[in-house]
Amino acid sequence: MIRLVLFLFVLAGIAFGAGWLADRPGIVAVQWQGWEIETSVLFAAVALVTVVLAAGILWSIVSTLFNLPGLMSSSVSERRRARGFSALSRGIVAAGAGDPKTARRAAAEAERLLGNEPLTLLLRAQAAQLSGDQGAAEAAFHEMAANKETRLLGLRGLWMEAQRRDDATAARAYAETAAGEAPGLPWAAQAALDTRAASGDWSGALALLDRNSRSGIADRNSAKRLRAVLLTADAMAKQESDPEVARERAVEAVKLEPTLVPAAVLAGRMLGRTGELRRASKILETAWRETPHPEIAEAYMRLRDGDGPRDRLERARMLQRLAPAGHAEGALTVVRAALDAQDFATARGAIIHLIQEPTQRACLLMAELEAAEHGDVGKAREWAARAVRAKRDPSWVADGYVSERWLPISPVTGRIDAFEWKVPPIELGGPILEHEMETAFTVVEAAASAHLPGVDAVAAAPAERTPKAAPAPILAPAATLEVDETRPLADTTADVGEATEVEIEPAAEPRLRA
Repeated sequence: MIRLVLFLFVLAGIAFGAGWLADRPGIVAVQWQGWEIETSVLFAAVALVTVVLAAGILWSIVSTLFNLPGLMSSSVSERRRARGFSALSRGIVAAGAGDPKTARRAAAEAERLLGNEPLTLLLRAQAAQLSGDQGAAEAAFHEMAANKETRLLGLRGLWMEAQRRDDATAARAYAETAAGEAPGLPWAAQAALDTRAASGDWSGALALLDRNSRSGIADRNSAKRLRAVLLTADAMAKQESDPEVARERAVEAVKLEPTLVPAAVLAGRMLGRTGELRRASKILETAWRETPHPEIAEAYMRLRDGDGPRDRLERARMLQRLAPAGHAEGALTVVRAALDAQDFATARGAIIHLIQEPTQRACLLMAELEAAEHGDVGKAREWAARAVRAKRDPSWVADGYVSERWLPISPVTGRIDAFEWKVPPIELGGPILEHEMETAFTVVEAAASAHLPGVDAVAAAPAERTPKAAPAPILAPAATLEVDETRPLADTTADVGEATEVEIEPAAEPRLRA
């Protein structure tokens, strides 16, 4: 529409000019080399315009002839580039679909047609990864790392390949390089933090976490939690070599996260060693109110070196009052302390409400109580056998890995602050761990031996009632216990009592982890 309007304006201008010249007649005379030409002004104007147009057309033809080779080459290059990007597109789709053969063929075609196009290197690396050719993948990532435009992409690829082959040194180097060149790059910052933590460089990890916080990569709350975890890990590493620094680190961690159990336990113990009992008690009580934990109880009851079993029992009762209503850990703490103090009535009163649906620890404590109070090895045997199928107690769990103690990073994934205090994610009522079975054997035998002079006769009494000729001990080791998993739970439990036919040496100093 605009072109039509412009064309009409041009025609109107020409018509107006021609009319204007026609209304003003005149003569144009040209004399040159004896020649003389006379014509009207209108004709001269038309002739001039015609000559100009002819010259323009002639120039355009000549210019086109001269530029024709370049135009033909450019056309071929454009078609080649279009074919290259088409191959690149097919390769990326094939890589995403998991077709390594098509991806590699498309990558080779795209590289032949496009040359040094950065995306061809990425496609080549992806195709090599799909084919399992780590060498080719790393070569492509090295080429990308050498190119300024794709350097960070290449470094990330090299970091991932180093992780796949479990080369922690190379992975850390690539992550540190990427984080140094691009401090705001989230993956590089997190990878560098994880690798420093995995290598035990807690001070370096703390410094990097501070930099990440300033860069805005980590939000305030998560950075605060991570800092507390790293401070705790550093304090644990230095508690023997540099106790002063370790105490400061642990206390700082507690200030950031008062309910972080390992930080509270370590801070409480180290403050107790320096005589700051009130401060240590406050830290442990605060953590206990939020998360009643056996390590907190152990540290709290043993803050004062001169305390006897009765004193520790009183502190255990204090913890039971501070614990959330109905929490089992408070009662278990009192039971453990009461057994140590030989206050069997208190122990029985504290554990009575836990034995309706007992956990493994409750069963083992009940077995110890029966053997220690009455010397009833038969009942002790029954309770220890019940521990085989009792519910699990909470443990430190991270990515399916169960640990007896807290660790700052997961041994499975390397994730920081991965461990949680919870019941392990296994089927309830499953067999207890072998070392817990051994604890049951040791506790029952040794407790009976410690509290009954005639324990041999008592232990032998149940054996006399058995139809077997050999004397019956309390329990068989877990390694010899055979359970038919295809049978119902009730039948299997019954077999446990029949399979306990191995004699066990009593331990000198039995202890139950409560």
